[in-house]
Amino acid sequence: MKRFLIVVDMQKDFVDGTLGTKEAVSIVPHVVKKIEEFDGEIIATLDTHDADYLRSAEGKKLPVAHCIYHTDGWTLNYEVAKALDKKGNFVLLEKPTFGSVKLPAMIREMAGEKPFSLELCGLCTDICVVSNALLLKAHFPEVPIAVDAACCAGVTPESHEAALTTMRMCQIDVI
Repeated sequence: MKRFLIVVDMQKDFVDGTLGTKEAVSIVPHVVKKIEEFDGEIIATLDTHDADYLRSAEGKKLPVAHCIYHTDGWTLNYEVAKALDKKGNFVLLEKPTFGSVKLPAMIREMAGEKPFSLELCGLCTDICVVSNALLLKAHFPEVPIAVDAACCAGVTPESHEAALTTMRMCQIDVI
């Protein structure tokens, strides 16, 4: 069985930048270890906005410029990038919003005809992780999908827990 690890938005702006939190900083070592020990394919997503972000629907509800394409905040956290580079075989996927509509097709193509499982980690549990997990569950209802809670952080600890509860309710394993 093929295994996929989806590392969601471990970018500077979400770790210790404009939208960073101490909880996000605290998961970096866990995410690095997960990447180093993972036996399978890795896809890392990048939240990607342009200079007009504040005029977008998302920007109007979250008026904090972040992950602007090719800025320092858009790049992966240094330790995570180093772990991915050391691992070697990974794919980057830019996404303009919370959940990537391109992700299921990418996974299907990478898996070919082989059965597969999915595991997610990253930021933010309550926005992009849950969005991608539910999107993947809708596309792959019979595929085992898990989220590593120790490798995720939410906007707040309470919203992190609420997102984990939502994923459990939708039959996504929380490990």
